[in-house]
Amino acid sequence: MTQASGFNVPGTYLFDGDMAMKGYALNKMCFSFNDAANRQAFAADEAGYCRRYGLNAEQCRVVHERDVLGLLAAGGNVYYLAKFAGILGLDVQDLGALQTGMSKEAFKQMLLEAGK
Repeated sequence: MTQASGFNVPGTYLFDGDMAMKGYALNKMCFSFNDAANRQAFAADEAGYCRRYGLNAEQCRVVHERDVLGLLAAGGNVYYLAKFAGILGLDVQDLGALQTGMSKEAFKQMLLEAGK
């Protein structure tokens, strides 16, 4: 796990230039989900859709397994991954909960406490 200097947030990866390059195909695919036709194409042939965008084997695996931490480690940017999460009926708080290993309720409570 790559951490920013002085920061240690469990379940996070520093999204720097190297991670952007690593995740380019994955993030490009997730961005495509802005279009309903692309969401339907993904649902109809998930593996083919991943190949269409040039995802590597690890990226295909974590997409198939819906592995949020794996998606981040594979170069996924949370803003683009939110598009993928929407297909699954998840929101950004669901992603945060999965990322931290908390329940959604506990994650929301943590956010509320942090805002005080």
